[in-house]
Amino acid sequence: MLDEPEVPFELTVLYEDTNIIVVDKPHFLATTPRGMWYRQTALVRLRERLGEPQITPAHRLDRLTAGVVLFVREPKLRGAYQMLFQNHQVKKTYECLAPAKSIVRPQTGTIERLDSPSVFPLRRRSHIVKRRGRLQAYEVPGAVNAETVIELGETDGPIVSRGYRRYILHPKTGKTHQLRVHMNALGLPIKGDDLYPEITQPDYTDFSNPLQLVARSMSFIDPVSHDPRTFLSQVPLG
Repeated sequence: MLDEPEVPFELTVLYEDTNIIVVDKPHFLATTPRGMWYRQTALVRLRERLGEPQITPAHRLDRLTAGVVLFVREPKLRGAYQMLFQNHQVKKTYECLAPAKSIVRPQTGTIERLDSPSVFPLRRRSHIVKRRGRLQAYEVPGAVNAETVIELGETDGPIVSRGYRRYILHPKTGKTHQLRVHMNALGLPIKGDDLYPEITQPDYTDFSNPLQLVARSMSFIDPVSHDPRTFLSQVPLG
């Protein structure tokens, strides 16, 4: 791309050692090169900053989602860290802003209240499909392949007065757009979402309305050092 818009947000390194680098990815910055994005990606920025062309990601976040991302310094170690994600051995917590209103009943899937009669926390389970070439993922009847536990975050402050509140999201699976799809199905689309409930044509030079979704924390047992690791994003919401 000769005309790749520059993403005007910094990529912060939260932690690094001889094996891994953990970053706090800002909104709008893709994790890896794809489509129109090459230099404006976390991977290329990190490789250029550190002069280490062998750095590789252990997983990825959507371009519009901010938060904690793990990179591996040596390709030979990538498999060990990737297996943590594939085997659901990484505990991830997300935070989002969405409407402060009552939920609606989704057309498919289930809702389980975990502290009845309170609505939250709840467990949302459904079957999510993402077809190649289609921007939106969607839910259909079928065996459950996506599960998210959703709870209320802080319920005071200026965000609430503007009709939004914080939700804490605990994905138990990792389907594409899972959190966005599950929140939208409850009638609580995440603030700034350009795909759910409706697709809006993005302006790639406008960085004023980020998706209000952050991968807030990540915890796991390091497969090489066997030390417990916990990393927290400092990217603000609102």
